[in-house]
Amino acid sequence: MPVFENVEKMQEVLGGLFQNLLSDPDFAVKFIKADIIIKFNISEPSAELWVTPGDGTTGVVAWGKQDIKPTIEMTLSGDTCHKFWLQQISMPIALAKGLIKAKGPMPKVLKLLPLLKPAYAAYPDWAQSHGLSIA
Repeated sequence: MPVFENVEKMQEVLGGLFQNLLSDPDFAVKFIKADIIIKFNISEPSAELWVTPGDGTTGVVAWGKQDIKPTIEMTLSGDTCHKFWLQQISMPIALAKGLIKAKGPMPKVLKLLPLLKPAYAAYPDWAQSHGLSIA
């Protein structure tokens, strides 16, 4: 059974994680300055998660089809996404094994990685608080 039992649970966990991060002024400023639009194409369950700099003053988390062009597009399963944020699988290994497919300019992808540290730090407790196993 997939770690996210349905899209609503995925939205609650992943959407809430990014919403919390974007409410942190330090993270939000760095993310907005990076000017990166991230689209996650997630399967099992199927959803599109967008994290964008919004209007340049506050970041935005959105779901479903959007009328914008992503800078970086990541395609992965919900289970891989969960393992990625738990740091149980690294980006290079996931890319090499085809667990994550990434599209976008490599310099932008590399610029994104340091920004993800707060998400890595927050995710285990966040996931556990929403009833997900982190083992």
